[in-house]
Amino acid sequence: MQRAAVNMGTLADAARGDPPHTDDETHFIEALRAGDESAFVVLIDRYHAGMLRLARVFVRDVSVAEEVVQDAWLAVVRGLDRFEARSSLKRWIASIVVNNAKTQATRERRSIPFSAVWDAGADPFDPSVEPERFRHDDAQQWPGGWMSFPRSWNDAPDECALSQETQSQIRACIDALPASQREVVVLRDVHGFTAEETCTVLQISEVNQRVLLHRGRSKVRRALELHLTGI
Repeated sequence: MQRAAVNMGTLADAARGDPPHTDDETHFIEALRAGDESAFVVLIDRYHAGMLRLARVFVRDVSVAEEVVQDAWLAVVRGLDRFEARSSLKRWIASIVVNNAKTQATRERRSIPFSAVWDAGADPFDPSVEPERFRHDDAQQWPGGWMSFPRSWNDAPDECALSQETQSQIRACIDALPASQREVVVLRDVHGFTAEETCTVLQISEVNQRVLLHRGRSKVRRALELHLTGI
């Protein structure tokens, strides 16, 4: 019997909660550069809420996060002519928000100290799943396997994962992560940053990024598993 795994791609779709991109982003960008007012209305409707959520990953005060987003919008408007489309428009805007938020956090003395990039007292080589959930290697039946098989969520796990209640649970799980893990998970799984982009924005090593992402995803997956199955 296979373990019922939580699909992080599905979780990311549920956590984003944003509208789809236009069919042709190139034409959309051209409209923005031409000063098309309707294009700017679409842009703001599409990204403003997500920008605010992203800013609050770094600055928890709502009013400060709103200032970060307003500054980011000014930077977007001023920088559109220089945008080279090496990444998606959404990713470019998100990077501006992150950089502004990190700068503001430093000014407000809310930045995370370097020593906190790793969880305090945590060993990066600790197992992601509790060892007691597995049978001993010398067990007579299924050595090293699950102590008890997880229950099936339902006949349509994707539908369950995308329910409104589960979307809220995903966001709550991510919000509850340690700051360093939350930042990496939000950038990678909610906003679609690559590993390289995440390392550049957060100024962390590739190994550090990989460990933080793995630990954060494991905690979200475990919390969601408890929510959906009760075990």
